[in-house]
Amino acid sequence: MSGVRVAVVTGSNKGIGLAIVRGLCQQFQGDVYLTARNPKLGEEAVKTLNNEGLSPLFHQLDINDPASIRSLRDFLKEKYCGLDVLINNAGIAFKVADTTPFGTQAEVTLKTNFFGTRDVSHELLPLIKPNGRVINISTMLAHSALAKCSPEIQEKFRSDSITEDELVKLMEKFVEDAKNGVHQERGWPNTAYGVSEIGIIVLSKIQARQLKETRKGEGIILNACCPGWVRTDMAGPKAPKSPDEGAVTPVYLALLPTGVDSPHGELVSEKKVVPW
Repeated sequence: MSGVRVAVVTGSNKGIGLAIVRGLCQQFQGDVYLTARNPKLGEEAVKTLNNEGLSPLFHQLDINDPASIRSLRDFLKEKYCGLDVLINNAGIAFKVADTTPFGTQAEVTLKTNFFGTRDVSHELLPLIKPNGRVINISTMLAHSALAKCSPEIQEKFRSDSITEDELVKLMEKFVEDAKNGVHQERGWPNTAYGVSEIGIIVLSKIQARQLKETRKGEGIILNACCPGWVRTDMAGPKAPKSPDEGAVTPVYLALLPTGVDSPHGELVSEKKVVPW
């Protein structure tokens, strides 16, 4: 089935992820995979879209489980000889009122949001076909978190030459400082979610740079994207946007026409590039 185009959305059994799958089913010419850690919840989400007249497919994916990521990788290789659209949407956030110690929140949040997304990218980015599209879902909260970092840390995160190894060390240092209760005096903001999302945006910039070097001329475009404040389990019921409204920019980036070369390596919100 190497001629059939294929899109994968991580963490897509509910919320923005489910809305992105819905949008792709309506507009993308090819197979669309809804993924979830829990197969039962994934299959239920597929049925919800089936009832709307849409036909997503399902594959199990736990971005914290390397074997699960490799299983999806091997499936895509065997069935489609690659991947056309990857939307890294899976993520978690502790509620503001959660009493879990901050060090634990930092470790758990970064394990999924940053390191899990990075692990998926390591396995699936090499499968991206020419003219493929990759979108890493982040948030504008990363901007406010960055502003609360020390000038020294901000400079590192804004560097055009930061490497993935250097970024990983920064993420690990935040977790270590958070567990030791010294993160704020060491120049970090008091938000594990915010730091994890800074990591996603900077990782996106690094990945886009690498694609330009290693896959030059293949037309692959990769961006980070902020869907906005959306009514989901994570963001709560007071948010102004519906999940379908939140899916507009990610779907727009996934469907950028062949031949365009920008935006690439940017943070995009409301279909516009946001300065970092």
